[in-house]
Amino acid sequence: MATYFQTCSRNYADVSITPEGIDTIQFLEATEGLVKIFDKFGAVFSVVQNDMNGNIKKIRDRYDQNPVMNSTLQNLVRGEQPEKKKTATEGLLWLTRGLDFTLQSLERSQAHPEEELSVSFTKGYEGTLRPHHGMFIRPIFSAAMKACPYRNDFYTALGDDQAVVGQDLTIWLGGLNKVVVNIQEFYTANKLN
Repeated sequence: MATYFQTCSRNYADVSITPEGIDTIQFLEATEGLVKIFDKFGAVFSVVQNDMNGNIKKIRDRYDQNPVMNSTLQNLVRGEQPEKKKTATEGLLWLTRGLDFTLQSLERSQAHPEEELSVSFTKGYEGTLRPHHGMFIRPIFSAAMKACPYRNDFYTALGDDQAVVGQDLTIWLGGLNKVVVNIQEFYTANKLN
């Protein structure tokens, strides 16, 4: 039986990164797959899914305005800078923060096999999203972190063969890390944070 990562339409490891930037469509396909992983967490994570899906829509809407010019995320953001409202730029910033949260949480979970997901995801949240959330949002996310499924249930839902799940997760996280770092460096270099 295929692992969760094998069923995604695009793996982050297969997202093209060139000197021009990250391929927009490939990034969106991989990110839509990432958002679906939160189905394994239950309804309490719908706030995370809805937020990420809203930011995906902002980027896709901008891409659809001019697919050639917006073929990379970096070109999409550059093209939006002269405009007063920078919806896709802000959407990508928040989406990247959400991706970094997922990356940090799952990397921690892999590195600490004795740790329940609620601990890994709480630590991931504290190091990524929490500094950007206000006092009204933090309790919602804190409640979601406490409602994470049991580690064993989550990893079993990702696939039957845990050795293959671990290999696929490592590859997927490696690709996600490259994408997140690339976007973060671009935003920092262009003072868009």
